[in-house]
Amino acid sequence: MAAPVRVLGVDPGSYRTGWGLVGGSAVEPSLIECGVIRLPQRAPLPERLHRLLAELQGLVERLGPTASAVEAPFHGINARAALQLAHARGVVLAVMGAAGVPVTEYAPATVKLAVTGAGRADKEQVRAMVKRLLGGAWAGTGSSDESDALAVALCHITTLRYRAEVAASAKRRR
Repeated sequence: MAAPVRVLGVDPGSYRTGWGLVGGSAVEPSLIECGVIRLPQRAPLPERLHRLLAELQGLVERLGPTASAVEAPFHGINARAALQLAHARGVVLAVMGAAGVPVTEYAPATVKLAVTGAGRADKEQVRAMVKRLLGGAWAGTGSSDESDALAVALCHITTLRYRAEVAASAKRRR
């Protein structure tokens, strides 16, 4: 990873969308900024999605990520929740696509494995490791939406480092 990265991790939701911008490298990741987009619980879905669109567009413009990582949906949720989550994910993907920010999706187990070393880690284990990996820059007091978004960003940075090392190794063999 020769060029510095600014990875925007996103944990999409139709009521709360966590986000976290992480820079640096897998060896020394650094927290740039993070938060949660909270959408009005009583608002109709189209209104919530429009607000999510506007808030994400503003974040992307202000933060200038060079890449984004989004947690893929898991299968343990009911059909109605899955459909609403799919709408929110669609907004996230559309915003990134419109801004020209490459998107990589990761399964929850992959994110947990990259951050904690265990693909079945619970939310508290993920939160604790995110705090540790960021060297205390993140207080660890935010919601699980925030820690999940930071975890997916850290997973992507780790993956980029791994891919770079594999490519360098292959190049040396030639």
